Amino acid sequence: MTDIEIIDLTPENIADYGVCGYKDVEKHLELRRKIDWFKEYYPKGLRIKAILSKTGGYQGMLEYIPGKYAHRPVDAEGYMFIHCVFVGFRSEFKGKGFASSLIDTCIEESKRLKMNGVAVVTRTGSFMANKDIFLKKGFVSTDATKPDFELMVLKFNEAAPDPKFKTFSLDNYDNGLTIMRSAQCPYSVKNVDAMLQTAKKLKIEARLIEIEDSETAQKTPSAFGTFCIIHNKEVISYHPISNTRFENIMAKRLI
Repeated sequence: MTDIEIIDLTPENIADYGVCGYKDVEKHLELRRKIDWFKEYYPKGLRIKAILSKTGGYQGMLEYIPGKYAHRPVDAEGYMFIHCVFVGFRSEFKGKGFASSLIDTCIEESKRLKMNGVAVVTRTGSFMANKDIFLKKGFVSTDATKPDFELMVLKFNEAAPDPKFKTFSLDNYDNGLTIMRSAQCPYSVKNVDAMLQTAKKLKIEARLIEIEDSETAQKTPSAFGTFCIIHNKEVISYHPISNTRFENIMAKRLI
């Protein structure tokens, strides 16, 4: 396709294009939260590249940030860290190499900024990119954590230490239900609000933790970083889920 272009989203234009499928600032609280978060971290190096089609509109994005501010529980200072990459709201835009092109823009900028390399968390499950596209770019696995997360790295400076996952105990979550979310991931607004209502209906005391900064995100017990559900000292969801899925999980746990 020849009508594709990659653009930089900025604090000045992000509301015009939207992000992650959310386009209406007035309608979508998810987008307003994401924009506020983007404006806070943009001066720290957060960047979002968007894939635009003249015929199909917004068709994907890549988000990355210096590892010091990564919203994942990783030790990746000195590296550029990719939060997420997605292409193809419409099927005809999938498999065209657009995700690869987006990743290339991150690699090029990271080299220009003299970073040690580029890091990303991948998984075989949902809500994160599979590692295959990164393997083709020369990334290698430097760490792994349950249930299926891998930390992939493309090093420019071989003398630099490898990025690693940070690990944290669940001892502080031994009683009841805890839900963590961050504005970094817009999919955790309406679903979490609905879950809190479901927990109330099931007579479960729920604690909501708003992850408001990178320091907090880097201390979460899920490698997803910006979302986690813990019940009685056990992670029951490592990524955003629907309220229906949540209710089914809790119904089984309460039997």
